Amino acid sequence: MRLDAHQHFWRYTASEYGWIGGDMAALRHDFLPDDLAREQVPIGFDGSIAVQARQSLQETEWLLQLADDHERIRGVVGWLDLCSPELPGQLERFAAHPKLRGVRHVVQDEPDDQFLLREDFRRGIGMLARRDLTYDILIFPRHLPAACDLVKSFPDQPFVLDHLAKPSIKDRLLEPWGTQIRELAALPNVLCKVSGMVTEADWRRWKRADLLPYLDLVFSAFGAERIMIGSDWPVCTLAASYADTMGIVIDYVGALSRDEQSRVLGENAREFYRVG
Repeated sequence: MRLDAHQHFWRYTASEYGWIGGDMAALRHDFLPDDLAREQVPIGFDGSIAVQARQSLQETEWLLQLADDHERIRGVVGWLDLCSPELPGQLERFAAHPKLRGVRHVVQDEPDDQFLLREDFRRGIGMLARRDLTYDILIFPRHLPAACDLVKSFPDQPFVLDHLAKPSIKDRLLEPWGTQIRELAALPNVLCKVSGMVTEADWRRWKRADLLPYLDLVFSAFGAERIMIGSDWPVCTLAASYADTMGIVIDYVGALSRDEQSRVLGENAREFYRVG
């Protein structure tokens, strides 16, 4: 199975997608499962993991409804309010759905750089493993030390790092991101999505060579057994087509063994999210 481990759907409204700024006009319309299927089928991908783009229970419910109606949506990473005293009830409501496979909070937008260390947030994280739910870590490089602390504190919780923690590819900065990525990768219960790279590069002038140092480092740190491909569609289309975005990683792993290629291009995501 070839599986895109990271993409989004939405019905666009300006009020609900305020993060889509003036330089992102290409994203100001609907992106739905049939649109993604038209991109995936020609390059041989069998489905995807749909990831939340809004912090609302309504969106989580909508994504699960889409997953019920579209077999190619193999699993959903939704949003639940991990800091809320109402989280147990939210888990009771949503975790029974067979396609809710994980939870994500947009930590990169939190004003507190230590948000991952908050007592109420960590209490919420502590409730996920007993429901067999994963957690997607969405952060900037400055949050990596706190992410390491979080992952260490919950050794039985499966984590995955989204978008390589968004290194500054456009500015060709490797440190301290690289050192901190290696520290995170030393923890066995965290994987890494090679996703979101083209939008961290120069949208109009990026070249594959710009991305290679970052790919080299994460593959060295995590190994092919803990890396999964993700498109970040439709956000990726700000800088590249779906096929070109996925082609970066497909071509990169071409030098690896057949088993390693299979793991990066789908099997790791299938096992991590426990989808069929």
